[in-house]
Amino acid sequence: MDADTRPTLAVWKFASCDGCQLTLLDCEDELLGLADQVRISHFLEMSGAEDGREPATLDGIGPYDLSLVEGSVTTEEDVRRIHHIRRISRRLVTIGACATAGGVQALRNFADVEQFRATVYASPQYIATLATSTPISAHVPVDFELRGCPIDRRQLLEVITAFLVGRKPNIPNHSVCFECKRRGNTCVTVAHGTPCLGPVTHAGCGALCPTYGRGCYGCFGPVTNPNLVAMVRQLRQDGMTGRDIVRIFRTFNAASPEYAPVAELATQEPEDPEHPGDTSVNERTTRRCAFGEGTGERGEEGA
Repeated sequence: MDADTRPTLAVWKFASCDGCQLTLLDCEDELLGLADQVRISHFLEMSGAEDGREPATLDGIGPYDLSLVEGSVTTEEDVRRIHHIRRISRRLVTIGACATAGGVQALRNFADVEQFRATVYASPQYIATLATSTPISAHVPVDFELRGCPIDRRQLLEVITAFLVGRKPNIPNHSVCFECKRRGNTCVTVAHGTPCLGPVTHAGCGALCPTYGRGCYGCFGPVTNPNLVAMVRQLRQDGMTGRDIVRIFRTFNAASPEYAPVAELATQEPEDPEHPGDTSVNERTTRRCAFGEGTGERGEEGA
C-alpha cells in the first residue's frame, strides 16, 4: 500500500503510567504488520517525529484517521488538549482504566486534593491540577472505550483493525467468570472463600488472577449493569469489611459510575442470613419488640 494513502494513527498520553502505550509497543511482530497498513503519524512513546517531521509537539498536527488516548484528564491544560485532539481525529478510542474511568488517580475525587498536593510536593504552589481525575468521555465524544489496567494487546489489535476497516470491534461484554469457565478454572470463591470481583468485572484479562488462585481485582472495570447488591453480600460472606469492600472497588476504576453505589451498600449493616431482607439481627430484634413476632415489614432487595 502506498504510504501516502495509508490511514493515519495517533497515540496520545494524558495522566497515566504509560502502561497501555507500552502494550501497543509490546505487540512486536503484530506491530510490524500493522505498520504496513497504517501510518503511525504521532506516537511520542515510540518516536519524536510527526509524520517524519521533527520535532513533534504534544498537540500534534493532524488530521488523523484514528486516535488512541491513554490517561485521564487532571489539569486545565488536559481539557484544552483533549478538545483539540477530538477536533483533529476522525475516530477517537480511549484505552485503559485511566482514560475510561479516571484511573487510580481518581482516588482524589473522594478526598481533599489540596491536602494531597501539599503532602506529595515540596512546592505545591507551582502544581496546577484539577480537584478531580475524570475519564476522556466526560469531556469529548468517544467512539469506543477499551478497558483494562493495562489493556490486552489482542483486544487492542482487534480495535485498531476494526476501525481501520470500518466495522464494530468484536470485544466481549461478559464477565471474568465466563473466562474462568472457558479456562476450566475452579471458582476461587466457591472452593476457597476467596473474595473475587469476577462476577462484576468486564472480561479481557483471560481470568489471569483466578487462574493462579487469586481473586479478581477488577482491573478491567465494570460489566454492564453489575449486580452490586449480590456482590457486596458475597464479599461480606468471604470475610471483607465494609471498608475493605469500598477500597477494592476504588482502585483501578475508582471513578466508574457503575461502581458508585458500592460506597452506600458497603456501609449498610449486613442482612441477617436467617431472615433475608432484614438488614441485621439487631434490627430484626427491634422489630419483634415493637410489633410482635412476625409483624415487622421486610425490606425489598434492590436489583
